[in-house]
Amino acid sequence: MPPSLMIASTLITLALLFYSLGVWAERLARYLKPWHVAAFWTGFLFDVSGTWAMHRIAEGPTDLLQPHTLSGQIALWLMLAHALWATVVARRGSESARTGFHRYSLVVWLIWLIPYFGGMYIGMYR
Repeated sequence: MPPSLMIASTLITLALLFYSLGVWAERLARYLKPWHVAAFWTGFLFDVSGTWAMHRIAEGPTDLLQPHTLSGQIALWLMLAHALWATVVARRGSESARTGFHRYSLVVWLIWLIPYFGGMYIGMYR
């Protein structure tokens, strides 16, 4: 595996690790804590870094309507919205907002898994 691909894959996998940690810890606690928000942001930053690294490796122009690219962009935007919303809820949200937040986190995480595993599939079978 070329070093650039190893770095990109590691960054994306760190995104999976931190984002999953935040989502599942929050879900099990059923209460949004500041460290969950930090895990969401860390996962998002690793995902942006890994996506940028993958883009640098890609040959030729990027087809924005290609399913993997489109699902990846949707997932990144959802992660950003999720992290921003979590930040607002953690800072000034009501108790009910903090205790109900976990329902939305799981949905975003599941959507994020589509491009993660799709990219893995593409990498293994192309």
